[in-house]
Amino acid sequence: MPAIPPREAIQVGPVAVRFYMDATQTDGQFTMFDFRVPASAPVPVPPSHVAFDEMIYGLTGVMTWTVGGETIPVEPGQGLFIRRGVIHGFENRGREEASALSVITPGLLGPTYFQDVADVLAAGGPPDVARIMAVMQKHGLKPAPPT
Repeated sequence: MPAIPPREAIQVGPVAVRFYMDATQTDGQFTMFDFRVPASAPVPVPPSHVAFDEMIYGLTGVMTWTVGGETIPVEPGQGLFIRRGVIHGFENRGREEASALSVITPGLLGPTYFQDVADVLAAGGPPDVARIMAVMQKHGLKPAPPT
């Protein structure tokens, strides 16, 4: 099988997501993408995953993750495992862009999720939080209750 080149990035607000492999290429076993987060960029509502786990590997900058209430900075070369059902979120508190690689297993979260959220954000005006939460639920994410 030949090497698979990355796809064009999906711009989800200020965050760019680029898929390397999705479920169609891995027989549903996993998906893999990187994402780039500008400094101080707004980020999604923290979710939990209903039926998949996620592994994060820091590439550039530092992303600060909150996983199950614990704050964890992830630097280049560091990994973080997020078990399904655990509420988690991230932010870039630094002064430079941060990026990470994500592996979802099984491969239940794919490019369609990010494109659906991008479409909601592209509608103009303030983000429609109810629509974004509906997209999250449709793709196996459970938005965290408001704090």
